[in-house]
Amino acid sequence: MPLPPARAESGGVRLQFPAELTHDPAAVFAREMGAALQQHPGAVVADASSLQQFDSSALALLLECRRLAVQAGRQFSVTGAPIKLQQLAQLYGVDDLLHRTTDA
Repeated sequence: MPLPPARAESGGVRLQFPAELTHDPAAVFAREMGAALQQHPGAVVADASSLQQFDSSALALLLECRRLAVQAGRQFSVTGAPIKLQQLAQLYGVDDLLHRTTDA
């Protein structure tokens, strides 16, 4: 899996999550996500709008992305989270940790 597409934006970076993110590719994606975040300073926007096929691994990666951002003193938000991902976050009781924005 190549580095997650990370696009520099005014004041930060947008990290694009892939259409399919399940258990198998999650470890590789996590390493590459960490590397992409190190390359781009500022606020972090995790763009989940492409997610179509995912499991709890996607949620775990969003939480890891948030942890890395907060640890570095950076702002973090999620945009484009599919309804099913939002429901999964609510089920696990972590929806408050994923600061969602409405624009994609």
